Amino acid sequence: MEPEIDSDTEALWQDMFDLVSKRHLPGSVMAMLRSCAPTSLDAGVLHVETHSRTVKNRLSKNLDVINECLTEAAFEPTTLDISFVQDPDAAPLAPNSAVTPEEARRWMAPSPQTAAPTPAPAPAPLQRNPEDAWLDENAAREAAGHERRAANPLVDDISEMDSKLTFDRFVVGDENTFAYQAALQVANGENRTYNPLFIYGKSGLGKTHLLRAIQNYISANDPTRVCVYKDGSSFITDYTTAMSHRERSAPDILRDHYYDIDVLIIDDIQKLAGKAGTIDFFFDAFNHLTSAGKQIVLAADRSPSQLGAEAAFDERVTSRLDSGFSTSIQVPNYELKLRLITTFCERMHEDAAEGHVGLAITGTISEDNIRYMAERAGTNIRVIEGFCQRCLIAETHREQRGEELSHEDINRLAKESWPNGEKQYKIEEIQRAVEQYFDISHSDLVGEKRNKDIMNARHIAVWLSKELCDATYAEIGEHFGGRSHATMLNSIRVVDKKRKEDKIYHDRLVQIRDNITENT
Repeated sequence: MEPEIDSDTEALWQDMFDLVSKRHLPGSVMAMLRSCAPTSLDAGVLHVETHSRTVKNRLSKNLDVINECLTEAAFEPTTLDISFVQDPDAAPLAPNSAVTPEEARRWMAPSPQTAAPTPAPAPAPLQRNPEDAWLDENAAREAAGHERRAANPLVDDISEMDSKLTFDRFVVGDENTFAYQAALQVANGENRTYNPLFIYGKSGLGKTHLLRAIQNYISANDPTRVCVYKDGSSFITDYTTAMSHRERSAPDILRDHYYDIDVLIIDDIQKLAGKAGTIDFFFDAFNHLTSAGKQIVLAADRSPSQLGAEAAFDERVTSRLDSGFSTSIQVPNYELKLRLITTFCERMHEDAAEGHVGLAITGTISEDNIRYMAERAGTNIRVIEGFCQRCLIAETHREQRGEELSHEDINRLAKESWPNGEKQYKIEEIQRAVEQYFDISHSDLVGEKRNKDIMNARHIAVWLSKELCDATYAEIGEHFGGRSHATMLNSIRVVDKKRKEDKIYHDRLVQIRDNITENT
């Protein structure tokens, strides 16, 4: 299969391939795509050929991603057409031929010169293409994975709602980028040192979204792996249900299915606290799976060290929880809220246009109102999404009457979404918490000393003051010895840079912040 193609077709094929390679598709899919050969381009369709039916069938399941990349590369709607073509080097089967009885007797009779015909040489063994052999082996692994999933009752169908929780739909910001990157690397198998991957943070910040994104990615792209998602409550239920069996112990029953998992995901694992039997089984399953090279992903509302300090789990369990990679998701700042609100509003418009929601949403919120919504929004991302829907509906009704959505409307809807309002902290509270944490005096914190430890504490206090207090840079500067707007801005930049580069620093910042929000 060596078709002659023009340079435009070849260039488009290469550009498309470069874009697809950034979409984190499994290596098997990329190898299959590489084995195809482009033949022509016409009327928005790029035609390619393959000698393998397996390649054609597998790539057809990934056409959405491939066509997106084709369209991006071609700057116009373009799709891929995959054709199966018989390999010309493969030995064809001889067609059936009609043979007369006389011909058959003549061919089979011995030659007059010899007593018996000379035996025909043995046919040469069929040479298999190594790539075809690899594809067949991968297909066998996929079939085995399908059989294991079908036989394991822990593998549930992904609901329509949960199927939308993908990496593509996760809005990334400074507050969650570590967790996002780690989850993606676990999903595509690039990083096996993150085992377990432990994601923690308060409710409504996106932990479940990332866990479901891992499950959805594996389900769509790597059918050789058996992936099971459980929340803490359902994991406990599995154990208590197994306890009712009269002939076998609960661990024996659960081992049959939990030990045959490649990726085990447990959400809200803090719910296991106080459930001694369930914890013992989790401990045994954890050890078995990790020692077999299987992946575990966990999420909780607190870090492993906090769960240990609160005696939710004993040291043997918390040491396992913290033995891989632990990362937090923080409450969104203004910039992430702005990105979230913009994204949510765009998606709701798209869903309404495609008839995926029962509400007629035609109103378009102005950029000024989007910014004001971000200022008034709370920190729970699930509630922010509902807030966006309320504002879009209100905007639609306003436009139908020839009016515009006002700041007063947004304020009213924000109070309905967060009825108790968000606690506003005082700068003095922030300073006391930082002084206590670093064991320094107030005069040192706001004074002129510039040694490393005091400067670090001062930067953090300024950053937290901007994060938690409704105050301008000038107002914050007044509380720090009358320092300038530029000095305050520099402190925030220093902290933002260090928390992105240093995980220990980032976790320390989170701990101080939690001390303030939970104790004041």
